[in-house]
Amino acid sequence: MTGFADAHKSLVEIAIADLVNRLHVDRNSVTVISVESVTWPNRSLGCPQPGMGYLQTPVDGSLIKLSVEGSTYRYHSGGSRGPFLCESRGE
Repeated sequence: MTGFADAHKSLVEIAIADLVNRLHVDRNSVTVISVESVTWPNRSLGCPQPGMGYLQTPVDGSLIKLSVEGSTYRYHSGGSRGPFLCESRGE
């Protein structure tokens, strides 16, 4: 894996491993679309869940976009929370 800051490499590997496990696909079928540092506006880390309240304080994190067979998967991380699949449509 090249082109990513060292700080992102382990996060990307965690996200890929999770997606491979979820979809039961080969590691080689996962394409990294993008990896970026972001500052989420609150503790939802850009992935708010219905009925939940979030501390409104900025959180530094990352957004990792992966693709498998034409579908895009967004992994968010921030603060002490590692990458997780964001299945919410809210930002």
